[in-house]
Amino acid sequence: MMTRLNSGDGILSRRAILRGGGSALTLAAVAAFPGARAMAQSDADTQAGGDLPVGGQEAFSFDWLVERARRAAAEDYVPPEPLGKPFSDLNYDDYRRIQFREESAVWAGEDAFAVLHAYHPGWLFDTTVSLYEVVDGEVTPLTFSTEDFRYYSDARGVMAEVDELPGVAGFRLNAPLNAPGQFDEVVSFLGASYFRALGKDNRYGLSARGLAVNTATSAEEEFPSFTAFWLERPEPDADHVVFYASLESESLTGAYKFVVKPGRTTTMDVTLRLFFRRDIEQLGLAPLTSMYLFGPNDRGDFDDYRNRVHDSEALVVNTEERAVVRVLNNPPRLANSYMGAMSPQSFGLVQRHRDFDDYLDAGAHYESRPSLMVEPVGAWGRGAVRLIEIPSDLEANDNIVAFWVPEAEFAAGDELDTAYRLYWGMSPPGAESDLAQVSRTLAGHGGVSGVDPAKDRRKFVIDFLGGPLAELGGDQQVKPNITVSNGKLEEEVLQTIDPGSGLLRLVVEVSADAGAVVEMSADLWLEERRLSETWIYQWLRE
Repeated sequence: MMTRLNSGDGILSRRAILRGGGSALTLAAVAAFPGARAMAQSDADTQAGGDLPVGGQEAFSFDWLVERARRAAAEDYVPPEPLGKPFSDLNYDDYRRIQFREESAVWAGEDAFAVLHAYHPGWLFDTTVSLYEVVDGEVTPLTFSTEDFRYYSDARGVMAEVDELPGVAGFRLNAPLNAPGQFDEVVSFLGASYFRALGKDNRYGLSARGLAVNTATSAEEEFPSFTAFWLERPEPDADHVVFYASLESESLTGAYKFVVKPGRTTTMDVTLRLFFRRDIEQLGLAPLTSMYLFGPNDRGDFDDYRNRVHDSEALVVNTEERAVVRVLNNPPRLANSYMGAMSPQSFGLVQRHRDFDDYLDAGAHYESRPSLMVEPVGAWGRGAVRLIEIPSDLEANDNIVAFWVPEAEFAAGDELDTAYRLYWGMSPPGAESDLAQVSRTLAGHGGVSGVDPAKDRRKFVIDFLGGPLAELGGDQQVKPNITVSNGKLEEEVLQTIDPGSGLLRLVVEVSADAGAVVEMSADLWLEERRLSETWIYQWLRE
């Protein structure tokens, strides 16, 4: 449930993402994972609302953290101090040659359900976060030193004079995921409010964030940061991990609770309370960040042996009325799409093609990237899922952003109380529907194949597969429902390709004026019954 309290009535650059294992990083599009056990309390803790409940004070609780965030919102924001040398001397190659020592893992050897590793500060990560262990409400700071890391090659020289670390850049949790007794990486928090998780047999792909503030608006974008984490020590017989985080930015503060349960589909229950220091133009809840370079619907100018290069291929939005599949693009210019909804059932970025032959990439294995679905807890009211697509010529760039924008506005003094569940995995709930699915989208010049192309038109080929289509006889009168805005529908053809599997192909040809932003949708019907997901697409006519 989303509760908004008003003060008046009392109520892309580079990306910092892990490609796996914590030993190699690539770079972020929309923003600027551990032994010895303790780290100095950072300035961020003092700024974020007072002393910690350590040693004889009140027990730690989420309510305590919420009050801490509430108090901090009444104070001016103080940005954290950069670390400086020698941490700023670490470059990308140095940083990926620093590895956390497995034997230094927090909770290792205690038969715990999970263990915690820390990420070294430096390179892009020039500030630190504070980590605390919580046992029966009692809080103990976690500290780390250079003895908890291995340094290879030039990284050894850069860090030669350092013994104690000023803090860490983030953390990751390892737990049995792909095999019993095998501690695999499950979730990772590193950089601002970015985090990632894996389901069984996944490789890291898209990211989530704690919050998006003024993303792609006329106001300056903010990147709220998690400044401290409190992690409850899991019991040996546990099946989940609970931890908490404080969030800070110029315009707001926040208290977060995470409950992570690893599995074939890993779930993360997220509860948050936000307190606004000042008015903001746009709030983005449950933001997702991914990469789409090219695919059969949009190859661009890429001369590449691979069929597809993307971490996600579509945005899915599920409402009571329909399942919408918005196939992604790598546009020639910045593109925006809004999908209005009243309390959506779920939304997310999905990877549906799961065969190696779909990608032919023996290194990246894009077929193993997780889909991520967001399921609101309670009614979120009216708003829209916003999709931002950023032009990109490199697969290292995150160029896809999606989040929920509430219809309500937020001003200084307001509060927001809400929650949602994240599903990470090969086929999480909501990523696929019981209707005939949008299984493939192809695009090219209009006209008859094999003849002179009609370059003033664009042909879109949408394959719908399975669901009710597999149950229909060949004499059923299935009809398409097609809409085109800012363009003209020139031709439409519906063909049955394989009646046994329920594979139907819809071909549409569209024309438009140069520079037009053409919005299209299509689904299949039998009389008054919708048979398929609703395909949505945006074509930027050059």
